[in-house]
Amino acid sequence: MYRFLMSRQWVIVTLIALLLIPTMIRLGIWQMHRYEERTARNELVADALAADPVPVEQLTAPGHTVTSDERYRTVTATGRFDAEDEVVVRRRTNSDDEVGYHVLTPFVLDDGKVLLVNRGWVPSGPTQTAFPEVPAPPAGEVTVRGRLMPSETTAASGIKNLSDLPDRQIMLINSEQQARRLGAEVLGGYIALTAPEPKGDTPEPLGNPGKEDAALNYAYAVQWWLFSAAVPVGWVILARREARDRAQAAAAQQDADEAEPAAV
Repeated sequence: MYRFLMSRQWVIVTLIALLLIPTMIRLGIWQMHRYEERTARNELVADALAADPVPVEQLTAPGHTVTSDERYRTVTATGRFDAEDEVVVRRRTNSDDEVGYHVLTPFVLDDGKVLLVNRGWVPSGPTQTAFPEVPAPPAGEVTVRGRLMPSETTAASGIKNLSDLPDRQIMLINSEQQARRLGAEVLGGYIALTAPEPKGDTPEPLGNPGKEDAALNYAYAVQWWLFSAAVPVGWVILARREARDRAQAAAAQQDADEAEPAAV
């Protein structure tokens, strides 16, 4: 009854099914790993944001590399903004996925060291070479608060550090590069400003981190595993249907053969 399984067509179908099952299982495992990674990152961010604010120099210093445990920690600093040495970071998007710039302003601390402050997003100017319209930062001595972030690198971000850019435009927020540009001691990393809030909502504040949709990866993992279980079930159903159809066809042919002499 099932000798048809040795036909070329069914051998191909069976091989495809045997390849699909482990492939879907591996895809489910990969999605589960993504779920675990995203969940861990969300928990890390939540813990960092929940921690009490500390002075920035307790967590970073010139030449320091911000660690994953220090990332997103809320820090404070007192000093003044240096708007004259302000630059913008190209090809950055806001919450609506509009392409513009991040505004990076040096913040000179009371001890003379410099903290890089990402003040938020502004839209592009009339051309790619024109410096965009950027509201001035608060004047005089001010206390800022923000989320501590590591310096950006091409390896970590995938953003190429292009040369020959228009004046006062950069690709990466990197404290070592900015230290060379400014000729000053720059604290490692930078902060994403959360206070004081900008007047008129510009620059547009950066979005809150720690909202990766880990549950979606979990759902995808379950979905792939269900698909892998459905493949052998589907193969069995198809094989039984083929066998039934062949049996019915054979029975019909036999009835026709038996009826033929009677007709004569």
